[in-house]
Amino acid sequence: MASVIKVNLPQQSYEIAIAPGSLDHLGEYMANLQLGKKVLLVSNPTVFQFYGERAIASLQAANFEVATHILPDGENYKTLASVENLYNTALENRLERSATMVALGGGVIGDMTGFAAATWLRGINFIQVPTTLLAMVDAAIGGKTGVNHPQGKNLIGAFHQPRLVLLDPDVLKTLPAREFGAGMAEVIKYGVIWDAQLFAELEASLRLDEMRYIQPELIDSILTRSCQAKADVVSKDEKEAGLRAILNYGHTIGHAVESLTGYTQILHGEGVAIGMVAAGQIAVELGMWSQAEAKRQDALIEKAGLPTKLPSGLDIAAIIEALQIDKKVKAGKVRFVLPTQIGAVTVTDQVPADIIRQVLQKM
Repeated sequence: MASVIKVNLPQQSYEIAIAPGSLDHLGEYMANLQLGKKVLLVSNPTVFQFYGERAIASLQAANFEVATHILPDGENYKTLASVENLYNTALENRLERSATMVALGGGVIGDMTGFAAATWLRGINFIQVPTTLLAMVDAAIGGKTGVNHPQGKNLIGAFHQPRLVLLDPDVLKTLPAREFGAGMAEVIKYGVIWDAQLFAELEASLRLDEMRYIQPELIDSILTRSCQAKADVVSKDEKEAGLRAILNYGHTIGHAVESLTGYTQILHGEGVAIGMVAAGQIAVELGMWSQAEAKRQDALIEKAGLPTKLPSGLDIAAIIEALQIDKKVKAGKVRFVLPTQIGAVTVTDQVPADIIRQVLQKM
């Protein structure tokens, strides 16, 4: 299994390279891009322990000068303070405009490294080497970078496209089951919003909650079809002026739940799963989607070991209030991505608050 998917953009197109064992060839891939020699490798303690030395060895073999910066592990550290520490390391190592920051880790590492790269010297090179399923199929692709504000997720950020996204499926073998399930939420999302065939392939699998139970052919399909879906959408709408908003399916309520639980109780993918269940039911209540298809979606979410109910003790009024500071609010109206059939969605700001409340109360 090896494939290359192109993200075609007006100013800076790039490739998503998917190949087992590719982590050991990171330096070769980067050498082909004719980058400057200085590299700042950014990771967290867990990922660095597994894969840091291999990445550094590959980079040094390709004659790159490598410095490292280890960020704390967890969404609650996705802050401006953490990025400021990263800037300090960039300064200590005299990172110039030809230098490159390499994100080795999950979505949190990718988002923070990308934001640091976007803002250091007004923008330097940036490479994504995602190590979680969620980052591989979603967070690492498309150039969205940023950090959280205490009152909302990713409110501070910039669009800054990577020069390369390198996916090594072998690294998923060390991913904890809960993290793998969280990534499956984004894969299911692509099935609902874009790719009915992917949805059907997921339905045909007996289990989706751990990688060891999934056939290699399906892992291949999950990565290639999800990455192709994201690349197709981003190529058509780089900065979310229209179509790209569909990628936020499940994220509107999901982000509110993450924020209200302090980014510590649930993983991002778990929030998205809850958000997809809610959005699906909102679509059913509005007569846009059939209850039968909503049940098919929810069954897949459960098969991946993901939650379909709100965390206990969460205040419904607080969720509805949190929706008002979501990035997707336009002219004071909350925009929802709602399914119309498996493989197709629409974006609307015509969702009455009482419908949202009614759906959430049942969860």
